[in-house]
Amino acid sequence: MDPRGSKNAPHPLSLYQFLFSLLILMSLLMMMVNIHCYKKGLTSGMEANWERSPPPKHYSTNVQPKPNQTSFWTDKLLQCGYQYHSFTPEERSEGTFLMKMIQWPSPPDPAVTFLKSSDPAHVRFVILNSTKTFYVGDQLQVMLQMNDFEGRPKQYGGDYLQGRIHSPALKAGSAGTVIDNQNGSYYINFHLSWPGKVEVSVSLVHPSEGIQALERLRKERPQRVYFKSTFKNRGTSETTVCNFCLPRTKPLCNFTDPSTGEPWFCYKPKRIPCSACINHMVGGYEQDLLIGEEGYYFQSGVNVKKHILSNGPDYVTVKSSPHTGKDLGACVPGKPLFSPSGFYYQDQWVSTSCNIRHYYTPANITDCLRGKNVYLFGDSTIRQWFEYLTEFVPGLRKFNLGNSKLAGPHLALDIDNKIKVDYYAHGKPIRIVPIASQDLPFIANKLDEIKGGKNTVIALTIWCHFNTFPVEVYIRRLQNIRRSILRLLDRSPDTLVVIKTANVQALPQDVSLYNSDWYSYQLDLVMRKMFEGIKVAFVDAWEMTIAHYLPHNLHPKWVIIRNEIDVFLSHVCPLEKR
Repeated sequence: MDPRGSKNAPHPLSLYQFLFSLLILMSLLMMMVNIHCYKKGLTSGMEANWERSPPPKHYSTNVQPKPNQTSFWTDKLLQCGYQYHSFTPEERSEGTFLMKMIQWPSPPDPAVTFLKSSDPAHVRFVILNSTKTFYVGDQLQVMLQMNDFEGRPKQYGGDYLQGRIHSPALKAGSAGTVIDNQNGSYYINFHLSWPGKVEVSVSLVHPSEGIQALERLRKERPQRVYFKSTFKNRGTSETTVCNFCLPRTKPLCNFTDPSTGEPWFCYKPKRIPCSACINHMVGGYEQDLLIGEEGYYFQSGVNVKKHILSNGPDYVTVKSSPHTGKDLGACVPGKPLFSPSGFYYQDQWVSTSCNIRHYYTPANITDCLRGKNVYLFGDSTIRQWFEYLTEFVPGLRKFNLGNSKLAGPHLALDIDNKIKVDYYAHGKPIRIVPIASQDLPFIANKLDEIKGGKNTVIALTIWCHFNTFPVEVYIRRLQNIRRSILRLLDRSPDTLVVIKTANVQALPQDVSLYNSDWYSYQLDLVMRKMFEGIKVAFVDAWEMTIAHYLPHNLHPKWVIIRNEIDVFLSHVCPLEKR
């Protein structure tokens, strides 16, 4: 009470009535808020924090930007829960550039009939200037005109082709570069790197009409591969469906990573809290994806990875060059990745940018890795590196962590030579056997935990498991990884970081719809551009799998893996001169 006894001071009873009324009003407001939240039924792994990230919306082809409304590549990410971290102006600009970079030409008429689509059986390629004398170092160019099933020339491009030159007797091979003139004609350029009889092989991987279907699936059916997680609590267990964007038909658990902002959602179990999630696994594959005539565009032996014959000779004879090759220097990070990045000769990869050292014996590898801490992050195609090293080098022994061979994490040690090799599968999404949630770290977060230094070697790859999702999701994942790499190199500049690119694979119909080479090719283009100009090294598995004579396989045979390891180790232990 004011000691001065002001006339305007309220009566004590009135003050108590006012405070009591205010308390009742606040209680009523709190009850209304709680009832509203209960009806929404939304929960999360960090349940009190759910409101920080609104539930995702449907992907929908029916939602179009309003007139005069700009649509950004980040819009799709925001629909999928990428709310925690804002995008810098540079990241927004980069994403826009990358999305434009991978734009693919589409048929002028979206309703092209099958008979009007590309038919490799009606196509012949021609070696230009096939009668001239070719020397090592020359360029070889092939041309073809795409025809339809009625034998008529097509007037538009967009077909996905792969080409290589090879000499079977020499176990030599190199990948070609395809140029789409967007009028139905194509050029394929090759660099002649060895003497002798050099044969040309060209394949139609997908007709332009098939790619149109693949693009539709990527936009309309991004959940055609779905995932599951098991929740356990007090003897009760439930398994629910999980993914990036889940339809808001049920309450959701929000497992968005607080460090990277990478979102992940699961349907909430009926009787178990979100915090009781224990694992992650692939759930399954949606079927009946194709509509209309789309099924005709994915016929093995007809128009998927179908070999194209030649019109005239399919080979040239190459003579040795009078000019001796120059020394390429050591394999050091930061060098640009050109095409062709190399070629096989006698089953050994020869780089066109640096001197490759070949590791013929376990002792060679041990000498190179002595005292090194090696971290392998990614999918099963880099897990093959772990398996090769531990099988080929007896002193590098697996330490039994009790984990599945197909999942990991894995650890191998050579105590005498102080070598440690770790393998971690990259974070969700990943199609994998059941794996504990804590064993699926995001690559960016693991990189932030590594001290680094001259004895630290990191190799990573991430692509295959993003094939079914919008490319925007992949761009954002790589931006997060690159940011962590730059932080690592800033605090420990001597750390070696190696990027393994994507690789091609066999494509029966069902595989094409989830894991097509075309999907992988687009992600590979993004990966190369994303890490261009920073101090990392590349292992070009894409060209190494196209150039080899073995059939394409998601998990290449050891002869290819051995060459990938040779390139990797040539950066760990550079060879100054040949």
